[in-house]
Amino acid sequence: MIASSVARRYARALLSLGVEEGRFEQYGDELESVLAAMKQSRELGFVLVNPGYTQPQRHAVVDAVAGGLKLSAVTVNFLRLLVDRQRMGALAEIARVYRALVDRQAGRIRATVTSAGPLGEHELERLREAIGRATGRAVVLESKTDSSLIGGVVAQVGPTMMDGSLRTQLERMRHELKRGPL
Repeated sequence: MIASSVARRYARALLSLGVEEGRFEQYGDELESVLAAMKQSRELGFVLVNPGYTQPQRHAVVDAVAGGLKLSAVTVNFLRLLVDRQRMGALAEIARVYRALVDRQAGRIRATVTSAGPLGEHELERLREAIGRATGRAVVLESKTDSSLIGGVVAQVGPTMMDGSLRTQLERMRHELKRGPL
């Protein structure tokens, strides 16, 4: 709970700067690129998070990452602030909250569609449009496959789960048959 409130506070602060400057999408992309670099190099993440390294050492690492990733001055200052306040360990949560705030600001919603096999571009577009009509927002759609599904799709739209899998339909039918005639 405390970590979430900290992440929200930092994400909101960065978003307000981003909206003010008209660069909130860019800052989100930059946070994601820093996270990707930290995942790729465990050593990088260790140095940035570990208070055993001095502040100047960790600032130098932030500056090196910033140069390599061509980060904006605002993002660099934000990362330096996280280093100063011992909050680099919360960067993944801050980035997650920030992405949700950016999506809300831009009028978007994220959805994940899981199917038994890969869906074609036409099918994905139809799903994107249907979800968009249902939510009244632009949809950023991610597609996944799960071989344990027999058929159909399961969609996660924001916090809402819509299960249209064949397995669930068969399970409902089985329960209805067990109940018997009314």
